[in-house]
Amino acid sequence: MRMILTLAAPAILLAACSDKNEAAEDKLERSAETSATVAGPVPAALGLSEAQLLDADIIGADGKELADVAKVERGADNKVDRLLVELDGAGPDRYVHVPITGLKVVVRGDDTDLQTSMTKADLANLPEVKLPPA
Repeated sequence: MRMILTLAAPAILLAACSDKNEAAEDKLERSAETSATVAGPVPAALGLSEAQLLDADIIGADGKELADVAKVERGADNKVDRLLVELDGAGPDRYVHVPITGLKVVVRGDDTDLQTSMTKADLANLPEVKLPPA
């Protein structure tokens, strides 16, 4: 019986940790969507509304997707100065801030994306942003 508990404990802890991460991500998503709804269709940055920024992907110079925009962040002056993004293919979910400066709007068909000169490695080297607990 002890052997079963010993083997099961790490799995239980991992599941609890995963549930906390999921709850924090859900809270972040609700917050971002609420903010975009309140902001409305008014351009927030780069000529795009908050909702359009949230729908955009961060792409590299080669057009490959690097990250998903999770939240639009504003500075003390209430102007959008950075985006909280979730890196693609980073194993466990990893979030970083990407400055709005240097991003370029790219429209491809019905998709509007944000192109950066940063590489996947550059993004991975940015400081991780820990999500607040739900």
